[in-house]
Formats: sequence, C-alpha cells, structure tokens
Amino acid sequence: MQLHKVTTLAERKKIIRQTVKAFAKRAKIHDEENTFPIENIEDLKNIGYTSLTVPKSFGGQGLPLSEWLPLQEIIAEADGSTALSIGWHMGIVSQLGERLHWPRKISSQLFREIVQEGNLLNAAASEAETGSPTRGGKPTTLAHKNGHLWIVSGRKNFTSMAPALDYFIVSATMEDGQVGNFLIHHSAKGVRIEETWNSIAMRGTASHDLHLDQVEVPEDHFVEVIHPGNKRPAGWLLHIPACYLGIAQAAQNYAIDFAKFYSPNSLDGTIKELPNVQAKIGENEAALMQARYFLYGVSKKWDSSNEEEQHLMQSELGAVKYHVVNAAIGIVDRAMRVVGAQSLFKNNAIQRYYRDVRAGLHNPPMDDLTLILLAKEAFQRSYK
Repeated sequence: MQLHKVTTLAERKKIIRQTVKAFAKRAKIHDEENTFPIENIEDLKNIGYTSLTVPKSFGGQGLPLSEWLPLQEIIAEADGSTALSIGWHMGIVSQLGERLHWPRKISSQLFREIVQEGNLLNAAASEAETGSPTRGGKPTTLAHKNGHLWIVSGRKNFTSMAPALDYFIVSATMEDGQVGNFLIHHSAKGVRIEETWNSIAMRGTASHDLHLDQVEVPEDHFVEVIHPGNKRPAGWLLHIPACYLGIAQAAQNYAIDFAKFYSPNSLDGTIKELPNVQAKIGENEAALMQARYFLYGVSKKWDSSNEEEQHLMQSELGAVKYHVVNAAIGIVDRAMRVVGAQSLFKNNAIQRYYRDVRAGLHNPPMDDLTLILLAKEAFQRSYK
C-alpha cells in the first residue's frame, strides 16, 4: 500500500511495519557479507517513503519531524543500517523543505526527481584529514571557478548509502577561503566510489569513500555557503537517536522472547519468572519510556516552534541525542545480560544490536560537545 494514500501516523506505521518484516530477515545476511541492502531501499521507494518529507507544494507529504521519526524507529527495529542510511536522505530533504534556502530552480528540480523518480541524496562532508565536520575543520576538498563551472576535487569518507545515491552534497573549500556545498550527480565524470567500508557496526550502511577528480559542477549547483563547526540547530538530526532507539527496542524484544521460552532444567518454568530477569526487563521498559518522551517531546517542540525559537534549541537537540543513544546502549547491554552467554553467539541477532548501537556514539553531535555546551549554558544562567 502507498503511504501517500493514507493520512494518519497510525496508518503509516502499519504500512511500515508490514514492509520492514523482510528487512529483519535480510539484516543477518547483509551484516555477515558486508553488503548494502539495496532491496530494502527499493521497498521504501515503492511505498513512497522517500518522498514523505518533500513539501506538499512540490508533490510530497511534508511530514513534520514528529511524524516521520517514529517511522524511522520502526525501520531501525528491523534493520538499523537501513534506518540510519535512509534517515540521512529523509532528514536533509526535510531541512531543505523547511528552509528553502537553496536556489529555487535546483531545489524544485530535486524535489520533483525525489517524488517522481525516487532519487536519493546524502551529504558528503567527513574527511580523514579533518575528522568530524562538527568540530570545525575546513574541508581539504577544493573547489575553484573555471568560467561557468566549478571544478571540485577531493576525497570524502563515511558517505552512507553510497551505492544508492543519485546526488552528493559535497562540502569544499573555495579559493577565497569560504566553504560551500555543491550538489553533484553520481554520474558526473570524475566521481568514483571506493568500497572501503568494513566497520564492525552498521555494516549495511555502505559508508564508502567518495573520490572526486576534477569534477565539473554547473555554476548553479553551488547551493550554499556554510560555516564548519558553527551550524544552526538541525532538528532533522534527531533521526540519529530515533534509529538507536529502534535498535534498543529490537534488543528488548529479543530478550523478552528469550526469557519467555528459555527453561533450564534447574527451573520448573522459564527464566521470565526470575526476579533478576524481571528487574532488567522492567528497567529497560522504563528507559525506553523515558527516551521516547524526551525524543518525541523535543521533536514536537521543534515542529511547533518558529525559526527564532528553533535557533535556541541547539542544547536540547544535543541532549536528546546524548541521552537516547547512551540509554539505548544500556538497554542493549541489559538485554544481553538476560540472554546470557548465548547473546555472544554469532547466529543470534542481539550481538548485531550490540555492535550497531555503539555506532551512535560516533554520530553527531558528539557527547563531549553536547556536555560542554550544556555546562556553558548552566554557568551563564548562574550569573543572571
């Protein structure tokens, strides 16, 4: 069933849950073979998922943050790699729709291609030389003007969903020292993907290296000037904690099912009757509840805030990511304690959840930056 034919979150959740059943079955294979789940992405395209955050005026559904994040969580429950991968596309499109700050001709064309052709995009900002772009390093990727073209050369890493992308939003340093974003099509001459991704976590994201060798970019595809390390608050980045919350729920589900059926001969029933098992499951339920209230409370606040109010939400957004990801790690850890040594067996999905959930520590914003920001704000308040 097509998502654009329904109007409520409950209906959308139902369609997504039906679609992602296949994702869970495929996740083990893609994790073990270190392959990209292109069939999952195609399934999402086929139900209209990838255009949900395109503004209504351009043919999409214009879903606000609080209505597409729960769908991301459901996808992650089935396969974290797929959720994190498609979340970048969904979030960037959401931000473009909110701000409409790119050249009108380019954004209109892009939205039309997403709706009509299922095209996908992601940012290519990280570099080995600069580390996380959130820490303010200037890209070593360079762009210079040549007549009516920009010539872009450099190398990016952590380019998630690389095999499926139609467009890359590439950050590059220009001759005047400014940093800009350039929209580059995957078919442009000089664009090459090197399959370098071999992480122990989120193996299905195919976050390969992007090579750009004297790529000619049309003048109007220079879409914006950016300021590394000084970015405005971005509500769409909450797709990151939503993903890891979904993984945590998957681990909790696994532990519950295991406890309901595992019956060592030292017990008359199953281990679900043991107080220590019930305590761990209960602690996880409380942690999941708290994380969801925080995540969806802040996402609804973002949706109802004006631009000026959103500018003041940087610390809240960071705190959500910090709390939810660390809570998710704790939830998976307790779930594994319920399962015991069997949780380390390679054929058990919970060991994949353990590896995948830790990747959240390395997604932006980083914990130390969030905590420092919160501390600075606390000190400022103490002087008032």
